[in-house]
Amino acid sequence: MLDDLRTLVELETHSYDKPALAAGLRGVRALAAERLGTPDAEVVHDGGAHGDVLELTYHGTAPGQVLLMSHYDTVWPTGTLAEWPFSVVDGRASGPGVFDMKTGLVQSIWALRGLRELGLPHPGVKFLFNGDEEIGSPASREHIEAASADTLASLVFEASLNGAVKTARKGVGLFDVTVTGVEAHAGLDPTAGASAVHALAELVTAIAAGGAPELGTTVNVGLISGGTGRNVAAGLATCGVDVRVSDFAEMGRIDDLFASLRPSDPRVGVSVLGSWNRPPMTPNPPSQRLFKEAQAVASAQGWTLEEASVGGASDGNFVSGLGRPVLDGMGAVGDGAHARHEHVLVEHIPARTALTIGLISALA
Repeated sequence: MLDDLRTLVELETHSYDKPALAAGLRGVRALAAERLGTPDAEVVHDGGAHGDVLELTYHGTAPGQVLLMSHYDTVWPTGTLAEWPFSVVDGRASGPGVFDMKTGLVQSIWALRGLRELGLPHPGVKFLFNGDEEIGSPASREHIEAASADTLASLVFEASLNGAVKTARKGVGLFDVTVTGVEAHAGLDPTAGASAVHALAELVTAIAAGGAPELGTTVNVGLISGGTGRNVAAGLATCGVDVRVSDFAEMGRIDDLFASLRPSDPRVGVSVLGSWNRPPMTPNPPSQRLFKEAQAVASAQGWTLEEASVGGASDGNFVSGLGRPVLDGMGAVGDGAHARHEHVLVEHIPARTALTIGLISALA
């Protein structure tokens, strides 16, 4: 499994490098075929400017189908590997994308191999590998939603939270606020101008005040730009906003907040673009039953499985938003997603794979 992990990590797959993504997906396809044989069905969905989506289906020995979801793209720009090569030192595997989430991808493939070698009954398995998760899954969302229909369960191989699976995630909204002002010379004719920068400063305060941590809602204005010179009343200013919500009702409140933005200077115009990238992932009844099943499997294997709620989103949000059974965080135990200390604790890889084997077999 570590050899397979090395193979995938050394295929760099930055979300914005289409040729690298294509090579990476070929590597994933070859790895699946080597470990599992030729799939019974294979579909590639064109991702356009983004990574393509690969679906591989393998028949089972029992009715039904389980969807195993992994993204193969990473946040790390092509070339990172040259200064940060894959390594295993003191029980830690490190390298770009090793934790988020190439270890989970390897575990998912080996779970089906394990089911076969152990002779355990299991439903059919469909793998879905997408290359745009780190940028919001713009090309793969529709395929994820379609593939998760009529399945016994969808298992997402994002990393765990210190071993806990993720049963709740926040929804994400991404918005851009653009303010249009009136340019003028700041010294010669200061009253003729209507500064977009000044107006945006007012609006940023109002936007940030929309956060309600007690309701699970956070609002972050993470980007600001505007103006053309110190001595010019700015004609244009923009800001980029990230919103996280735990409750569907909060999405409507935030939408109303953006619709109500009004600068104090009537000469200034405001427009808001953006949308809700992912709905909240809430523990719906089918997902709660799935977690209890996973807990029982872990208990039978001699350990206790915990659940966690996290602020980050994943492709599991799409499945949960449709009321379907999904369990996230089936992947690695480690730390450092999107950071240079990204690593996986090797000792946990067998147990995490065994959990998946047991859960899929239980669903038979």
